[in-house]
Amino acid sequence: MGKLGVIGGMGPLATQLLYRKIIDKTDAKRDQDHIDMIILSHASVPDRTAAIKSGHTSKVFHALLTDALMLEKNGADAIAIPCNTSHFFWEPLQAELEIPIVNMVRETAKRMKKMNPDIKRAGLLATDGTIYTGTYAHECEKLGYECINPDEETQRIVMDIIYNQIKVGEKGNMEDFLKIENYLKSAGCEAAILACTEFSCFRENHKLSDFYIDSLDVLCEESILLCGGKLKK
Repeated sequence: MGKLGVIGGMGPLATQLLYRKIIDKTDAKRDQDHIDMIILSHASVPDRTAAIKSGHTSKVFHALLTDALMLEKNGADAIAIPCNTSHFFWEPLQAELEIPIVNMVRETAKRMKKMNPDIKRAGLLATDGTIYTGTYAHECEKLGYECINPDEETQRIVMDIIYNQIKVGEKGNMEDFLKIENYLKSAGCEAAILACTEFSCFRENHKLSDFYIDSLDVLCEESILLCGGKLKK
């Protein structure tokens, strides 16, 4: 089987959650049935949203590129980046590598369509940076459905949960989350994407309905398959 390289630390909780999900979702009866992994927790990468919104993205890009080249040099056969906002850099990073980077945004948009073939509108729970770049909007539109962003007030709640709750080690406030859900449903969304890995961490602490698709689950499963592992049925 192939070896997976992970550019993690954005944030650390999401990286450890990806590792656990890969273990849990792999059909394995012994250690040797799991995929080999190189996990880099590069927590000091500058904030991706701040970089994108300011237009000063070179430090983030070069940090990610250095990490990706290091993983490639050390035998990784594929790379996973458990950070949706960082996928703004997917195309230029991929152009510099011989090995594939799993495109979490594209694969999640495809999974949404597969699970909801007739979907017209999907809500997005993401950072300001991800919304600003339009990465999800572009991938969803290619598949024939609309990506709905929260309004300004609701997006402030989204960012508060990400930065002031989950990233500081809290479990996240469910009452705040339900305000987001109510907005998306009132806007006609038939489903929603957890498009920030901090919301994947939030989901670990709270029971969420099948209204949501978790981008970290998609990244996990695609990474296992790309490296030749088998998924539990």
